[in-house]
Amino acid sequence: MSEAENVAAARLEEEVETARAKAAMNRRYVGTKETAAYIMYDIAQSFNINKYGDIFITDIVKIGLKFQSIVSFVVGIWDIINDMFLAAIVDKTRTRWGKFKPWLIIYAIPGVMLSIFYWTMPLTIGTRAQYDIGKLAIYLIFSLVQNLAGSMSAIARTGSLATITPNIIDRTRLITEANLLSGFVEKAPEIIMGLLIDLVNHGKINIKMKSLYVSAGTFCSVVSGLFAIYFAFVSKERVNQTIDKPSIKASFKSIFTNKPLLLITLSEFLGAFSIGSGVNYYYINVLGLATMSTIVGIPGAIVSPISYSYVPWARKRFSTKTLWIFGSHISDFLMIGVFAIGSINKNYKRLSVMIPAFMLRETIWMFFWGIRSVIPEEMRNESIDYGEWKNGYRNEGLTGVAKEIPRKLINTFGATIKTIILDRVGYVEGAGFGGQTEKTEYSLFWMCTILPVITGILSIIPKCFYDLTNEKRDRMYRELHERRKAREDQYDALANENAAQAANTQ
Repeated sequence: MSEAENVAAARLEEEVETARAKAAMNRRYVGTKETAAYIMYDIAQSFNINKYGDIFITDIVKIGLKFQSIVSFVVGIWDIINDMFLAAIVDKTRTRWGKFKPWLIIYAIPGVMLSIFYWTMPLTIGTRAQYDIGKLAIYLIFSLVQNLAGSMSAIARTGSLATITPNIIDRTRLITEANLLSGFVEKAPEIIMGLLIDLVNHGKINIKMKSLYVSAGTFCSVVSGLFAIYFAFVSKERVNQTIDKPSIKASFKSIFTNKPLLLITLSEFLGAFSIGSGVNYYYINVLGLATMSTIVGIPGAIVSPISYSYVPWARKRFSTKTLWIFGSHISDFLMIGVFAIGSINKNYKRLSVMIPAFMLRETIWMFFWGIRSVIPEEMRNESIDYGEWKNGYRNEGLTGVAKEIPRKLINTFGATIKTIILDRVGYVEGAGFGGQTEKTEYSLFWMCTILPVITGILSIIPKCFYDLTNEKRDRMYRELHERRKAREDQYDALANENAAQAANTQ
């Protein structure tokens, strides 16, 4: 063949390979049954009353604030240590069912039992004094065990969702559908719980608060557990791992060559300095309205599903960096306005002022909720794919853990600081609505509005340097498609070789 013919043949081969890659990227791998299981699993992550967990531990189980700060610190350090070991174990897992599915199945039943024990603590240890040594020991040991199980579940979950399909379009569809459809179900428990808390506090229904938390928490634990078990058995992993298992040293080294991951990690690290009390202490103790979140979220509940419809358009028109910055920080800037309104003439104590203020902020925020939900999840998966592209192998476990460790480290101190601040501003445990001083009430207001904004603003800086977008991102996935195809051929050849050896042995 002449040189011109060789060039033409090479060009034709390249065009054919590009066409194959595009065809693979447009293929839908995840069917209806598995999509439904994925949505159910997404629901399971939020189908709970954990929103009221801080009030539950402080006012119902009655664990002293000073001891809570100690437990938060110890569990936080334990969380960081066990994450590293668990991630290394998961990354070396190779089974016929996949890398993560076995761990999801193993965790399923114990996870439900641990959750049930948590919400029944008022019946087992809640009758003891706040600083009873036996009560505190049980709470500490349980917190350590629960954290260990939760860490394993989180590592397996994030890894499984990153390998459920090699098609980024298919993956974005799954994330979008799960966030959109689960939103109609997953918030029901906390909405109903908030209403029931208000009815009990104002004497409208005759039921003990302890019984309310125990029954609601147990019910949610069973339902969410069944959803998670179903997904564990139905889901499949479609992104093949390398036959050779990467060493722990190589896995750690790959993390530091993963620029997208480092930027995401640094942003979350700086964002973890954001400290606040959460809105529940303010809503329940100052405004006397646990359903405040539900009321102010009514217009936003209508808007948020619509926000998912323009995510594909936004991804085409704007860079990932722009969407990441805007989606992450719009809520903070809106909260500054809420703080300003509440600080005028003690408006923070007036429902007639604060309901419209929080409602306006919530509604505007919900216009961008689709972007806020989908983009970070896609970025996490893309950073894992980038590691495979850069290093030739996947290490979802350590990648996910590495991203979380700096944030967890800061949050460990942040949770401790939160309880210390609550104690310093004079928060009276178990006092309930109307039982706090005016100074404490205003402290609860600024702790859930302006304080988190000021302490977390630096997280915007790393976002400005994110560059895995457009041409670079497209090139990465084209090359990954070629490598994965070669890996599948390698697996097929190995399987044929093993079959031939088995036949000869017989």
